Amino acid sequence: MKTLTRRSFLQHSGALATLPVLGGLALPASSRAAASERIRVGLIGCGGMGKGDLSTFFLNPEVECPVVCDPDDHQLASAASMVEEKRGKRPETVKDFRRVVERADVDAVIIATPDHWHALPTVLACQAGKDVYVEKPLALTIAEGRAMIEAARRHGRVCQMGAQRLSSPTYREATDFVRSGQLGKVGLVRAWAYLDWIRPIGNPPDAAPPAHLDYDLWLGPAPKRPYNPNRCHFNFRWFWDYAGGLMTDWGVHLIQVLLWGMGSEPPKAVLSSGGKYVLEDNSETPDTQMTVYDFPTYTLVWEHKVGIGLGLYNRPWGMAFVGTEGTLVINDTGWEILREPSKDALEPKKFPGGPDPRPAHVRNFLDCIKSRQAPVENLDVGHHVSTVAHLGNIALRTGRRIVWDPAGESVVGDADANQLVTVPYRTPWKLPYLRPA
Repeated sequence: MKTLTRRSFLQHSGALATLPVLGGLALPASSRAAASERIRVGLIGCGGMGKGDLSTFFLNPEVECPVVCDPDDHQLASAASMVEEKRGKRPETVKDFRRVVERADVDAVIIATPDHWHALPTVLACQAGKDVYVEKPLALTIAEGRAMIEAARRHGRVCQMGAQRLSSPTYREATDFVRSGQLGKVGLVRAWAYLDWIRPIGNPPDAAPPAHLDYDLWLGPAPKRPYNPNRCHFNFRWFWDYAGGLMTDWGVHLIQVLLWGMGSEPPKAVLSSGGKYVLEDNSETPDTQMTVYDFPTYTLVWEHKVGIGLGLYNRPWGMAFVGTEGTLVINDTGWEILREPSKDALEPKKFPGGPDPRPAHVRNFLDCIKSRQAPVENLDVGHHVSTVAHLGNIALRTGRRIVWDPAGESVVGDADANQLVTVPYRTPWKLPYLRPA
């Protein structure tokens, strides 16, 4: 596999012509305030992902962190200690993200919260003149994602979603091969996640929130529910109020690679089946799901299963592009070309995986803060793939095939499905630019 220099990689990554990007286009002149070499980052969400993201930012010497934020005192203390260890100065700690975005000594924020807290900090940070690195999926719902795009555009902000495979030369080379036509006509693509490390989380009773957690602030715009230890921290992923299960947790990562190879067109219709067939606990999202997307020129299939690790092509998770001449299979360990038995145009080959793309993804964001160019995974790109994942869950939860109107971002003739396109916010929280439910 040929080696790309950092300069040629960043130049190439700004031209993702097969995705709906703003890449390579300068943001409005009003946003081009000269950036100093020092970039001061506020961390919002201090769990494992937040600390991991901040550690990656700290690989770049110009990054400082004056403040960290989380409604859980334990998470706050852990993140503050990490910053002190890596930068020699302990940051301030706050529980309310608004105390971060209002600060004059913060240039950008990292948002690594549960999904239901992605949209509001992003929008308010953009309004306050901050650039934003927000974890995937872009938001809890499609309508929130649209509000985030509107905020970034109105306020001329640089925003990057943290699904890092778009910054991987390995995945770029594989998707370039798909687009080269050597696989023949690709009419079927698949992504799957068979995860044997996911186990039942139990069924603990509701209880009083622990003293170190501001539970009402943790809930924020989500519905008021009794505190349950399974709803917070890592397991928030398995509850509809806060996330979309594996469909949005892993699906965004893997479906993104399929869309990269196949183009930026939206799906026409979606059908999904699944449920909780294995896990006996109080989680809500399906442990088994298969979703079929009808795109104009191909079919995309997503599937996941927990408790087992024997996935398609003997890979626990991955992606496949199935063409008339052969199939390309890929995950982080590498990619391979499988020749169609009746054809001889392709030579079976294997290519090793590359380095962790997170540092390059963060570096792209930091460079764009300085240049005011749109990063490789700006909010248009993040919204596109997140919408595809959300549509899979909407089809599952309604129990029927849905037809998608991409121009209006609505489900055709289905009021119940459209209730899931957006989300009501609990008083007093309000999201600017959010389409009403």
